[in-house]
Amino acid sequence: MVFSTRFSRRTLLKASAATAVFGGVSAPYVARAQAAEFTYKFANNLPESHPFVARAREMAAAIKTETNGRFDMQVFPNSQLGSDTDMLSQVRSGGVEFFTLSGLILATLVPAASINGIGFAFPDYPTVWKAMDGDLGAYVRGEINKAGLEVMDKIWDNGFRQTTSSTKPINGPDDFKGFKIRVPVSPLWTSMFKAFDASPASINFAEVYSALQTKIVEGQENPLALISTAKLYEVQKYCSMTNHMWDGFWFLMNRRAWAALPDDIKTIVAKHVNAAAVKEREDTEKLNISVRQELTGKGLLFNQPEVGPFRDKLRSAGFYNEWKGKYGEKAWELLEKSVGKLS
Repeated sequence: MVFSTRFSRRTLLKASAATAVFGGVSAPYVARAQAAEFTYKFANNLPESHPFVARAREMAAAIKTETNGRFDMQVFPNSQLGSDTDMLSQVRSGGVEFFTLSGLILATLVPAASINGIGFAFPDYPTVWKAMDGDLGAYVRGEINKAGLEVMDKIWDNGFRQTTSSTKPINGPDDFKGFKIRVPVSPLWTSMFKAFDASPASINFAEVYSALQTKIVEGQENPLALISTAKLYEVQKYCSMTNHMWDGFWFLMNRRAWAALPDDIKTIVAKHVNAAAVKEREDTEKLNISVRQELTGKGLLFNQPEVGPFRDKLRSAGFYNEWKGKYGEKAWELLEKSVGKLS
């Protein structure tokens, strides 16, 4: 990790300061680094401590080395360059060249991009990768292209979402009945929890801790890593491993910026970005295991409900048919090809 820290400093400093910071580096290397033909910004919304950022810095260093300094990817984590909606606008206009975004948010521009978040569609990671590295992912990438953006082949992992509660574990769909749960401001969440006869409340994430503490809501749902970093275990007692939604980050590129690169550099950049995505998937899966152990140590009580009854309830409530109508026959057929019959 020492290497990635050095690299992060190098990418975030002005070129004029490079020689001062890296006095021990030979002069020809510094000159070459300063004379990059292409300096592209890569924005993302994850904290510096997340494995995603470590892999991003690692791939940027590898690209710089293999292109002999011709291509310099500067990594800006933690929403340093603006919010997700700001950055989506910027990557479209060319203000930033590269940006990773959740499909659930990208859906504001590309409706098909949120299909990976359909409730209880994916039972496990192998099913996710079968779909997203296969025909369903290819379809979504085609829709992203139609919206005027370029996108890399491999989607990065943001993990499965789990349900926490201060009152009871969620063992089956009936436990959601009347359950006051915080959800993000998105129809995909509200329609799913309403199908369970829950009482979803759209609350900004910054206010989730206090909403749980004051019992405005009983529970919330998020990936384990976020449950840990936001210290929600202090105001929640149970964590049900519902795996109710999977989310990932598409690596988006400004079309003109990508077209401006020579083919040899495109090949090198794509190779390292896609390889980093696969490594980050492994990292995130391992992180979830260690975070679960850590949260158990903090007193959170875990349970593992069966997925089948949740799917059955969503089917009978008309949830799957409703979203099949929104995504269209083609997208839905590709989803069911990977996960089995839903609607």
